[in-house]
Amino acid sequence: MSKITEQFIRKIPKTDLHLHLDGSLRLPTLIEMAQAGGVELPSYEDAGLNDLVFKNQYANLGEYLAGFAYTVGVLQTPENLERAAFELAEDAYEEGVRYIEVRFAPQLHITRSNEIESVVRAVFQGLEKARKHLNASISDHDIPFEFGLILCAMRHFNRNMSPYYAQLFSRAGNSGQRYIFSRASLGLVKEAVRLRDEGLPVVGFDLAGEEAGYPASHHKEAFDYAHSNFLRKTVHAGEAYGPESIFQAITGCYANRIGHGTFLFSEDAIKLKSIRDPKIYIAQLAEYIANQRITIEVCPTSNLQTIPEIQSLENHPLQQMVDNGLSVSISTDNRLISHTTVTRELLLCARHLDLTNSQFRDLVLAGFKRSFFPRPYSEKRRYVMRAIDLYDRLARQHLD
Repeated sequence: MSKITEQFIRKIPKTDLHLHLDGSLRLPTLIEMAQAGGVELPSYEDAGLNDLVFKNQYANLGEYLAGFAYTVGVLQTPENLERAAFELAEDAYEEGVRYIEVRFAPQLHITRSNEIESVVRAVFQGLEKARKHLNASISDHDIPFEFGLILCAMRHFNRNMSPYYAQLFSRAGNSGQRYIFSRASLGLVKEAVRLRDEGLPVVGFDLAGEEAGYPASHHKEAFDYAHSNFLRKTVHAGEAYGPESIFQAITGCYANRIGHGTFLFSEDAIKLKSIRDPKIYIAQLAEYIANQRITIEVCPTSNLQTIPEIQSLENHPLQQMVDNGLSVSISTDNRLISHTTVTRELLLCARHLDLTNSQFRDLVLAGFKRSFFPRPYSEKRRYVMRAIDLYDRLARQHLD
């Protein structure tokens, strides 16, 4: 029986590398923002929204994603973006999370008076205010709270998703969707690099959204630009498509990390007829990922809610990832929409997986080691060592 308890997990330093801002609002804040901004909700009570929208279990991915229409709907002003970011940092800190990378798609929040830069700066200001506030009274036995920003491009979108996308479709005329999608991602990554070079902690570029029918190759120009400008990359891949999607993210988009990677070991999910031996292909892909230390950002609860094939964590490939020596970090994905915390995710792992104390330690510390830390490597190394020292000190107290 594992000695790893909820009390221990709460005390140890943790990270959340795969954390969507628009999926992680506080429910009372969402309701307040909606009432103030005239955004119609199906209910204005916590219980009503949890019953109708933010459920404990979803029928499919579409039902899971439906809640974003409301959260994105209220995050259309710099003030609301800043507040949401501040509160997210507070919530993470309260459960012992000390490093977060907040990802969001600025183009979903652009209005006629709100450009990419103002969206990014609003989120930064909220997180920076929280960082200064939270670190003001930090003890010598703790580590400071830090954060980075990851800007998300969308694999696909339609003109109704934001005024920015509507304008892009209008300007594109008869150009095909692939051209429009690639223009949006290229424009975003250029802004990401510019803002990073101006001093904002934009630490990475991401590609999110539905995989099937919308391959990452459509966004290759954007990822080439990120790669040539030393901006780190993470790609949602293998969440709803097979191993070849992960391969494309690594080889075509130079991904340093993979978001989800749930179907990495699924032979049945392989679609390419050119892959004649799926077993060998998967084994070689997994070995490459392990050797290159390409970290997989696993979000257990989110996967259980959106992938019907996975009935429990015992059926999740996370155990197989660990057994194959892959670098894996545990994240929440969406704190509101999945009703979860990092503590809850790690407790699920401790209770339902066959993990040694050393393997559990690796899951926790991988988030620090493989983070896109926003300052020089020498500073990151010192920060990681402080996290390791704190974890080991607490482990001696609680696990020995």
